[in-house]
Amino acid sequence: MSKAVSALEGASFEGFAKVEETGLRGMITVRGDLDSKEMAEAVKAVNGAEMPAVRKIVHGEGGSVAWMSPDELLVVCAYEEADAKVAAMTEALAGQHALVVKVSDARAVFRISGEAAREVIAKLAPVDMSPAAFPAGEFRRSRVAQVAAAFWLNEDGSFEMICFRSVAQYVFDLLSISSERGGEVGFLN
Repeated sequence: MSKAVSALEGASFEGFAKVEETGLRGMITVRGDLDSKEMAEAVKAVNGAEMPAVRKIVHGEGGSVAWMSPDELLVVCAYEEADAKVAAMTEALAGQHALVVKVSDARAVFRISGEAAREVIAKLAPVDMSPAAFPAGEFRRSRVAQVAAAFWLNEDGSFEMICFRSVAQYVFDLLSISSERGGEVGFLN
């Protein structure tokens, strides 16, 4: 079996904010009735996290869970734990109208950090990135220039962004150009 590698193998860029590909990350798409007791129990069992509210991400001892749509969650965990979590959730949701699929290898993850990290994303996504509108734990599925992406704000002020692996280089280039020194706007920090 071949060795798994991340999309850009740890690429990074430092401008007025730092952009780094974070490496392999376990990701599981879960679709079903998000209001069901069985779904809440399955999520809690695999990640120790509660069900997220609309447009939120919550963290547990085994990873994170993000609200993606009215019937979809994204479970984020260590890469090597994804297969076991898929099996556990599939078993926990047996008999329910649900879908549990590992999507880890189809995604790339970036971390954007620094005092002006908000600016980097604000230049690319049609989302209000002000601190009042986008606090820690906020999660959005949106567009970044011409491609789909999802991102959230961590407690430490850094952002994480997920995109399809097939557009990882494009997204990295967008984030890097957006964070080049001299391009600071200074409105959000």
